[in-house]
Amino acid sequence: MAEDIKAKLEQYRTAPFDARFPNQNQTRNCWSNYLDYHRCHKALDAKGVDTTPCEWYRRVYKSLCPISWVEKWDGQREDGTFPGKI
Repeated sequence: MAEDIKAKLEQYRTAPFDARFPNQNQTRNCWSNYLDYHRCHKALDAKGVDTTPCEWYRRVYKSLCPISWVEKWDGQREDGTFPGKI
């Protein structure tokens, strides 16, 4: 399974189509993948497992989200004021 994930990460170019977000506006897709990355990272870190599978979410949100949003959300997480549930 880890080999499959690594192969997908190597061939990654941009966010693939996600049927949950069929419209042009990808704001919710960006938000969802940002949350999924941090949830995945938190859960796997707590178990002491390799967090490589979480990189997929990071790459997707990095390609969809404006940098200013990510910087704002990272700052909010550090300050403890982030509105999302991670």
